[in-house]
Amino acid sequence: MDEIYRQDNCKTKSEFIEKAIRFYVGYLKTEGGNEYLPKVLTSTMRGILNAAEDRQAALLFKLAVELSMMLHVTAATNDIDEDMLTRLRGRCVQEVKTLRGSVSLDKAVRFQNAD
Repeated sequence: MDEIYRQDNCKTKSEFIEKAIRFYVGYLKTEGGNEYLPKVLTSTMRGILNAAEDRQAALLFKLAVELSMMLHVTAATNDIDEDMLTRLRGRCVQEVKTLRGSVSLDKAVRFQNAD
């Protein structure tokens, strides 16, 4: 139990014991577990998906902060008028659609140097 309760993401042994008792009581209530197992699997999958969603949200937030910083630095160091910005946005939208999000700095540099 000393090793397993940590693997189950329990903070204490008491929490692990409580989860084990709930599982067993649920199993007994369903007369052999035929109905209980799908509920447990659904609950477990929900927990896994929620944890993954939380991690992705945190990573997306960090990425958005870095992107915001980069955009502010770019805007501060370049003289870009509204018309150029509108044309650039349209081109970038088309590029992202065409490449399905697979854009790279290398491709942008080649495009900019071709003009």
